[in-house]
Amino acid sequence: MEFVNDFMSQHFGEMGTFVLIGGLGLVLILAAIPMMLNQRKDPLEKLKEGAAASRNTAASGKTLRSSKGNDKLQKYSTFLEPQNEVEYSAIRMKLMQAGYRTKDAVRAFHFAQFALGILFLVLGVIYYLLRIAGLPDTTTQDALLYILAPGIAGYMLPKYWVTKRQKERQEEITSGFPDSLDMMLICVEAGQSLDQSIIRVSKEMRASYPALSEEFEIVSFEIKAGKDKPKVLADMGERCGVADISSFVTVLVQSATFGTSIAEALRVYAEEMRDKRVMRAEEKANKLPTKMTLVTMGLTVPPLLIILVGPSIVGIQALGNM
Repeated sequence: MEFVNDFMSQHFGEMGTFVLIGGLGLVLILAAIPMMLNQRKDPLEKLKEGAAASRNTAASGKTLRSSKGNDKLQKYSTFLEPQNEVEYSAIRMKLMQAGYRTKDAVRAFHFAQFALGILFLVLGVIYYLLRIAGLPDTTTQDALLYILAPGIAGYMLPKYWVTKRQKERQEEITSGFPDSLDMMLICVEAGQSLDQSIIRVSKEMRASYPALSEEFEIVSFEIKAGKDKPKVLADMGERCGVADISSFVTVLVQSATFGTSIAEALRVYAEEMRDKRVMRAEEKANKLPTKMTLVTMGLTVPPLLIILVGPSIVGIQALGNM
């Protein structure tokens, strides 16, 4: 132990002992992860879980998530997926709004968080051992910063990516929704049914707004499968997460409930959506001068000061030298 202590002190200074302890702890954590994932369940626990699942299925008619499939991460689902139905539904809805609809999306998301967190943590340890640990003024706070900060960043990276994708997709849907309403209104007034117009809009919008086209295509498939139309439209509003889509769903459901003309409802709502798009454009235009103020000042004031004050400074220096 004295040899190891002397060796670490020579190479890493006063932080040698902490580096050794941290490295051993990381190795133990990495070695314990496969054991935790591959550990066998108690047969009694399996019987209890099977009985509980059967009771839940009989009571609600559905399970929290499907256990079928040949995904490689299936056997780690207990470790990688939230076991609380509320948490699972929340993250599932967020991923659907970001465009990830596969049944294994939640599992893959948590696996990405776990894998990137461990990977960045290991990279932080390696960087600290190679570059920082040998410096004489290294403190414990520096060690924690260089080791834990990359791990936290890696863990949060998938969440940032999903949130970014969700926002971009919602902006795309919001931008293309007025055009889709106009096209749907034309199709309905031309004599097509609402189902046929949705299919036509999904095909025509694919090149310009693929996210919105995909949502209309899903609606058409679900209606063809025999699903209740109000439920299909409500699911579309939840998947998009856009207030305009939710209002559109409400308009169509109320029109079908009270027996009013769908074409008239679409005409009024399409006009309202066009007005809202113009208002959003005007809002962005009004924000532009405020955003350009700092940039304009940063680019124009320094050259202006140089032009105005520069000759005076040169003249004062020349008088001082005389």
